[in-house]
Amino acid sequence: MEKNIKKIVNVFLASPRGFCAGVDRAVEIVKKTINKFGAPVYVRHEIVHNQFVVENLRSQGAIFVEELSEIKDKSRPVIFSAHGVSKEVINEAKLNNIIYIDATCPLVTKVHKEAEILARDEFNIIFIGHKNHPEVIGTMGQIDNNYITLIENKDDVESYVPKIKNNKFAYITQTTLSVDDTLEIISLIKKKYPSIKEPIKSDICYATTNRQEAVKQIAKRCDLFLVVGSKSSSNSQRLVEVAKRSGCKESMLMHSEQELPFDKIKNCNNIGITSGASAPEILVENLIKEIKSITDIKLEEVVTSVEKVSFKLPTMLIK
Repeated sequence: MEKNIKKIVNVFLASPRGFCAGVDRAVEIVKKTINKFGAPVYVRHEIVHNQFVVENLRSQGAIFVEELSEIKDKSRPVIFSAHGVSKEVINEAKLNNIIYIDATCPLVTKVHKEAEILARDEFNIIFIGHKNHPEVIGTMGQIDNNYITLIENKDDVESYVPKIKNNKFAYITQTTLSVDDTLEIISLIKKKYPSIKEPIKSDICYATTNRQEAVKQIAKRCDLFLVVGSKSSSNSQRLVEVAKRSGCKESMLMHSEQELPFDKIKNCNNIGITSGASAPEILVENLIKEIKSITDIKLEEVVTSVEKVSFKLPTMLIK
Protein backbone atom coordinates (compact mmCIF):
# COMPACT_ATOMS: atom_id res chain seq x y z
CA MET A 1 0.00 0.00 0.00
CA GLU A 2 1.32 3.44 -0.90
CA LYS A 3 1.93 5.40 2.32
CA ASN A 4 3.96 8.33 1.01
CA ILE A 5 2.07 11.54 1.78
CA LYS A 6 3.93 14.80 1.22
CA LYS A 7 1.36 17.33 2.31
CA ILE A 8 1.13 18.56 5.91
CA VAL A 9 -1.94 17.40 7.81
CA ASN A 10 -3.34 19.49 10.66
CA VAL A 11 -3.95 17.38 13.74
CA PHE A 12 -6.20 18.90 16.40
CA LEU A 13 -5.71 17.21 19.76
CA ALA A 14 -8.63 17.59 22.17
CA SER A 15 -8.00 18.64 25.75
CA PRO A 16 -9.23 17.42 28.15
CA ARG A 17 -9.00 13.80 26.99
CA GLY A 18 -8.08 10.42 28.44
CA PHE A 19 -8.01 9.37 32.08
CA CYS A 20 -10.52 10.99 34.42
CA ALA A 21 -10.13 11.18 38.21
CA GLY A 22 -12.29 8.07 38.75
CA VAL A 23 -10.16 5.98 36.38
CA ASP A 24 -6.92 7.32 37.89
CA ARG A 25 -8.17 6.33 41.33
CA ALA A 26 -9.32 2.86 40.25
CA VAL A 27 -6.01 1.99 38.55
CA GLU A 28 -4.07 3.30 41.55
CA ILE A 29 -6.23 1.17 43.88
CA VAL A 30 -5.24 -1.99 42.00
CA LYS A 31 -1.54 -1.09 42.12
CA LYS A 32 -1.59 -0.18 45.82
CA THR A 33 -3.58 -3.32 46.68
CA ILE A 34 -0.92 -5.46 44.97
CA ASN A 35 1.79 -3.55 46.85
CA LYS A 36 0.04 -4.04 50.19
CA PHE A 37 -1.19 -7.64 49.89
CA GLY A 38 1.18 -9.02 47.26
CA ALA A 39 0.15 -10.83 44.08
CA PRO A 40 -2.26 -12.08 43.07
CA VAL A 41 -5.23 -9.86 43.80
CA TYR A 42 -8.57 -10.34 42.08
CA VAL A 43 -10.53 -7.70 40.22
CA ARG A 44 -14.22 -8.25 39.54
CA HIS A 45 -14.83 -7.16 35.94
CA GLU A 46 -12.32 -5.03 34.01
CA ILE A 47 -11.20 -2.32 36.43
CA VAL A 48 -11.87 0.17 33.60
CA HIS A 49 -12.87 -0.52 30.01
CA ASN A 50 -9.49 -0.51 28.33
CA GLN A 51 -7.56 -3.61 27.25
CA PHE A 52 -4.14 -1.93 27.48
CA VAL A 53 -4.77 -0.96 31.11
CA VAL A 54 -6.16 -4.40 31.97
CA GLU A 55 -3.18 -6.24 30.43
CA ASN A 56 -0.73 -3.94 32.19
CA LEU A 57 -2.33 -4.64 35.58
CA ARG A 58 -2.53 -8.34 34.79
CA SER A 59 1.23 -8.36 34.26
CA GLN A 60 1.64 -6.89 37.75
CA GLY A 61 -0.42 -9.59 39.43
CA ALA A 62 -4.11 -8.76 38.95
CA ILE A 63 -6.48 -11.60 38.06
CA PHE A 64 -9.70 -10.47 36.39
CA VAL A 65 -12.94 -12.37 36.97
CA GLU A 66 -16.56 -11.67 36.10
CA GLU A 67 -18.06 -13.26 39.22
CA LEU A 68 -16.81 -13.84 42.77
CA SER A 69 -17.54 -17.56 42.34
CA GLU A 70 -14.55 -17.71 39.94
CA ILE A 71 -12.11 -16.76 42.71
CA LYS A 72 -10.08 -19.85 43.57
CA ASP A 73 -8.33 -18.51 46.68
CA LYS A 74 -10.87 -16.61 48.71
CA SER A 75 -8.19 -15.51 51.17
CA ARG A 76 -6.96 -13.08 48.52
CA PRO A 77 -8.45 -9.58 48.27
CA VAL A 78 -10.86 -8.61 45.50
CA ILE A 79 -11.34 -5.16 43.99
CA PHE A 80 -14.69 -3.98 42.63
CA SER A 81 -14.34 -2.07 39.36
CA ALA A 82 -14.86 1.66 38.82
CA HIS A 83 -18.31 0.92 37.35
CA GLY A 84 -19.71 -0.18 40.72
CA VAL A 85 -21.45 -3.36 41.83
CA SER A 86 -24.84 -4.35 43.19
CA LYS A 87 -25.46 -4.88 46.89
CA GLU A 88 -25.85 -8.58 46.11
CA VAL A 89 -22.17 -8.74 45.09
CA ILE A 90 -21.07 -6.96 48.28
CA ASN A 91 -23.18 -9.32 50.38
CA GLU A 92 -21.67 -12.31 48.57
CA ALA A 93 -18.17 -11.05 49.42
CA LYS A 94 -19.11 -10.64 53.08
CA LEU A 95 -20.71 -14.09 53.19
CA ASN A 96 -17.49 -15.66 51.91
CA ASN A 97 -15.30 -13.53 54.22
CA ILE A 98 -13.52 -12.03 51.23
CA ILE A 99 -11.51 -8.87 51.79
CA TYR A 100 -12.85 -6.39 49.26
CA ILE A 101 -11.74 -2.94 48.15
CA ASP A 102 -14.33 -0.82 46.38
CA ALA A 103 -12.90 1.13 43.42
CA THR A 104 -16.33 2.44 42.37
CA CYS A 105 -15.99 5.97 40.99
CA PRO A 106 -17.32 8.41 43.63
CA LEU A 107 -19.56 9.97 40.96
CA VAL A 108 -21.17 6.57 40.35
CA THR A 109 -21.55 6.15 44.12
CA LYS A 110 -23.40 9.49 44.10
CA VAL A 111 -25.99 7.99 41.73
CA HIS A 112 -26.25 4.87 43.92
CA LYS A 113 -27.06 7.05 46.94
CA GLU A 114 -29.61 9.04 44.95
CA ALA A 115 -31.36 5.79 43.98
CA GLU A 116 -31.41 4.60 47.61
CA ILE A 117 -32.89 7.85 48.91
CA LEU A 118 -35.54 7.97 46.16
CA ALA A 119 -36.52 4.35 46.75
CA ARG A 120 -36.74 4.97 50.48
CA ASP A 121 -39.18 7.81 49.72
CA GLU A 122 -41.13 5.51 47.37
CA PHE A 123 -40.50 7.34 44.11
CA ASN A 124 -40.93 5.76 40.69
CA ILE A 125 -37.34 6.07 39.48
CA ILE A 126 -36.71 6.44 35.75
CA PHE A 127 -33.10 5.45 35.14
CA ILE A 128 -31.64 6.64 31.82
CA GLY A 129 -28.86 4.33 30.72
CA HIS A 130 -27.65 1.47 28.53
CA LYS A 131 -28.91 -2.03 29.25
CA ASN A 132 -26.28 -4.53 30.43
CA HIS A 133 -23.61 -1.89 31.03
CA PRO A 134 -21.92 -2.78 34.36
CA GLU A 135 -22.62 0.68 35.79
CA VAL A 136 -26.32 0.26 35.07
CA ILE A 137 -26.39 -3.25 36.55
CA GLY A 138 -24.64 -1.96 39.68
CA THR A 139 -26.95 1.03 40.11
CA MET A 140 -30.14 -0.96 39.60
CA GLY A 141 -28.78 -3.51 42.06
CA GLN A 142 -28.79 -0.96 44.89
CA ILE A 143 -32.55 -1.08 45.37
CA ASP A 144 -35.70 -3.15 44.94
CA ASN A 145 -36.63 -3.46 41.25
CA ASN A 146 -40.16 -2.29 42.03
CA TYR A 147 -38.85 1.26 42.33
CA ILE A 148 -36.68 1.56 39.23
CA THR A 149 -37.15 1.22 35.46
CA LEU A 150 -34.43 1.48 32.82
CA ILE A 151 -35.08 3.88 29.92
CA GLU A 152 -32.70 3.70 26.96
CA ASN A 153 -34.34 5.92 24.35
CA LYS A 154 -37.32 8.11 23.44
CA ASP A 155 -39.51 5.12 22.57
CA ASP A 156 -38.97 3.74 26.07
CA VAL A 157 -40.27 7.03 27.48
CA GLU A 158 -43.48 6.74 25.44
CA SER A 159 -44.09 3.15 26.54
CA TYR A 160 -43.06 3.65 30.18
CA VAL A 161 -45.63 2.55 32.75
CA PRO A 162 -44.91 3.33 36.43
CA LYS A 163 -44.69 0.39 38.81
CA ILE A 164 -45.99 2.33 41.82
CA LYS A 165 -49.28 4.20 41.52
CA ASN A 166 -48.53 7.24 43.65
CA ASN A 167 -47.65 10.09 41.21
CA LYS A 168 -44.13 10.41 42.65
CA PHE A 169 -41.52 10.42 39.88
CA ALA A 170 -37.78 11.05 39.71
CA TYR A 171 -35.05 10.37 37.20
CA ILE A 172 -31.35 9.54 37.48
CA THR A 173 -28.83 8.75 34.74
CA GLN A 174 -25.77 6.69 33.93
CA THR A 175 -22.63 8.86 34.24
CA THR A 176 -21.21 8.24 30.75
CA LEU A 177 -24.09 9.11 28.41
CA SER A 178 -24.25 11.51 25.48
CA VAL A 179 -25.14 14.87 27.01
CA ASP A 180 -27.30 15.93 24.04
CA ASP A 181 -29.13 12.60 23.65
CA THR A 182 -29.85 12.52 27.37
CA LEU A 183 -31.25 16.06 27.34
CA GLU A 184 -33.66 15.04 24.58
CA ILE A 185 -34.86 12.05 26.61
CA ILE A 186 -35.17 14.18 29.76
CA SER A 187 -37.23 16.74 27.82
CA LEU A 188 -39.71 14.01 26.84
CA ILE A 189 -39.87 12.71 30.40
CA LYS A 190 -40.61 16.20 31.71
CA LYS A 191 -43.43 16.61 29.20
CA LYS A 192 -44.94 13.38 30.44
CA TYR A 193 -44.31 14.11 34.13
CA PRO A 194 -43.93 17.90 34.56
CA SER A 195 -43.35 17.69 38.32
CA ILE A 196 -40.67 14.98 38.11
CA LYS A 197 -37.84 15.28 40.63
CA GLU A 198 -34.42 15.68 39.04
CA PRO A 199 -30.89 15.38 40.44
CA ILE A 200 -29.58 18.52 42.14
CA LYS A 201 -26.57 18.25 39.83
CA SER A 202 -26.41 16.31 36.55
CA ASP A 203 -25.48 12.66 36.99
CA ILE A 204 -23.45 12.71 33.75
CA CYS A 205 -19.96 13.16 35.11
CA TYR A 206 -17.73 16.18 34.56
CA ALA A 207 -15.22 14.14 32.52
CA THR A 208 -17.85 12.84 30.09
CA THR A 209 -19.26 16.35 29.66
CA ASN A 210 -15.85 17.99 29.19
CA ARG A 211 -14.62 15.42 26.66
CA GLN A 212 -17.79 15.72 24.60
CA GLU A 213 -17.57 19.51 24.65
CA ALA A 214 -13.95 19.39 23.45
CA VAL A 215 -14.98 17.11 20.57
CA LYS A 216 -17.79 19.48 19.58
CA GLN A 217 -15.32 22.35 19.30
CA ILE A 218 -12.95 20.40 17.03
CA ALA A 219 -15.12 18.05 14.94
CA LYS A 220 -16.61 20.74 12.70
CA ARG A 221 -13.08 21.57 11.46
CA CYS A 222 -12.12 17.97 10.66
CA ASP A 223 -12.24 15.59 7.69
CA LEU A 224 -11.52 12.64 10.00
CA PHE A 225 -11.96 12.21 13.75
CA LEU A 226 -10.22 9.44 15.69
CA VAL A 227 -11.32 8.45 19.21
CA VAL A 228 -8.87 6.28 21.13
CA GLY A 229 -10.78 3.85 23.36
CA SER A 230 -12.18 0.35 23.77
CA LYS A 231 -15.31 -1.00 22.12
CA SER A 232 -16.71 -1.75 25.60
CA SER A 233 -16.17 1.84 26.75
CA SER A 234 -19.48 3.72 26.82
CA ASN A 235 -17.89 7.18 27.07
CA SER A 236 -15.57 6.44 24.13
CA GLN A 237 -18.46 5.26 21.94
CA ARG A 238 -20.36 8.43 22.81
CA LEU A 239 -17.40 10.56 21.70
CA VAL A 240 -17.59 9.00 18.23
CA GLU A 241 -21.31 9.78 18.08
CA VAL A 242 -20.73 13.37 19.24
CA ALA A 243 -18.03 13.91 16.60
CA LYS A 244 -20.40 12.69 13.86
CA ARG A 245 -23.25 14.87 15.10
CA SER A 246 -20.94 17.88 15.37
CA GLY A 247 -19.95 17.85 11.71
CA CYS A 248 -17.37 15.11 11.10
CA LYS A 249 -19.13 12.19 9.46
CA GLU A 250 -15.83 10.29 9.12
CA SER A 251 -15.41 9.57 12.85
CA MET A 252 -14.23 6.25 14.17
CA LEU A 253 -13.19 4.41 17.31
CA MET A 254 -9.51 3.43 17.43
CA HIS A 255 -9.71 0.30 19.59
CA SER A 256 -7.05 -2.40 20.01
CA GLU A 257 -8.01 -4.25 16.79
CA GLN A 258 -8.55 -1.17 14.62
CA GLU A 259 -5.82 -0.38 12.12
CA LEU A 260 -5.00 3.19 11.17
CA PRO A 261 -7.13 4.15 8.12
CA PHE A 262 -4.28 5.01 5.75
CA ASP A 263 -6.55 5.54 2.73
CA LYS A 264 -8.73 8.02 4.60
CA ILE A 265 -5.73 9.92 5.93
CA LYS A 266 -4.45 10.37 2.36
CA ASN A 267 -7.51 12.48 1.61
CA CYS A 268 -7.45 14.50 4.83
CA ASN A 269 -6.35 18.03 5.54
CA ASN A 270 -7.56 18.12 9.14
CA ILE A 271 -7.73 15.28 11.67
CA GLY A 272 -9.18 15.43 15.17
CA ILE A 273 -7.99 13.15 17.97
CA THR A 274 -9.30 12.49 21.45
CA SER A 275 -9.43 9.58 23.88
CA GLY A 276 -12.05 8.15 26.20
CA ALA A 277 -11.85 8.52 29.96
CA SER A 278 -10.39 5.02 30.37
CA ALA A 279 -7.71 5.32 27.66
CA PRO A 280 -4.12 6.04 28.79
CA GLU A 281 -2.18 8.85 27.12
CA ILE A 282 0.45 6.48 25.73
CA LEU A 283 -2.16 5.15 23.27
CA VAL A 284 -2.73 8.68 21.96
CA GLU A 285 1.02 9.21 21.67
CA ASN A 286 1.36 5.92 19.74
CA LEU A 287 -1.45 6.93 17.38
CA ILE A 288 0.21 10.27 16.64
CA LYS A 289 3.55 8.50 16.00
CA GLU A 290 1.80 6.18 13.56
CA ILE A 291 0.28 9.12 11.68
CA LYS A 292 3.69 10.85 11.65
CA SER A 293 5.21 7.74 10.07
CA ILE A 294 3.15 8.29 6.93
CA THR A 295 2.81 12.07 6.70
CA ASP A 296 4.08 15.34 8.08
CA ILE A 297 1.72 16.86 10.62
CA LYS A 298 1.13 20.17 12.32
CA LEU A 299 -0.06 19.37 15.86
CA GLU A 300 -2.32 21.76 17.77
CA GLU A 301 -3.75 21.02 21.21
CA VAL A 302 -7.19 22.58 21.59
CA VAL A 303 -7.93 23.24 25.28
CA THR A 304 -11.59 23.78 26.14
CA SER A 305 -11.37 23.28 29.91
CA VAL A 306 -8.84 22.38 32.59
CA GLU A 307 -9.62 19.55 35.01
CA LYS A 308 -8.30 19.61 38.59
CA VAL A 309 -10.53 16.92 40.09
CA SER A 310 -9.00 14.17 42.23
CA PHE A 311 -10.51 11.51 44.48
CA LYS A 312 -9.10 10.07 47.69
CA LEU A 313 -8.01 6.46 47.90
CA PRO A 314 -9.75 4.07 50.35
CA THR A 315 -8.44 4.51 53.90
CA MET A 316 -7.12 0.96 54.12
CA LEU A 317 -4.66 1.66 51.28
CA ILE A 318 -3.17 4.87 52.68
CA LYS A 319 -2.48 3.72 56.23
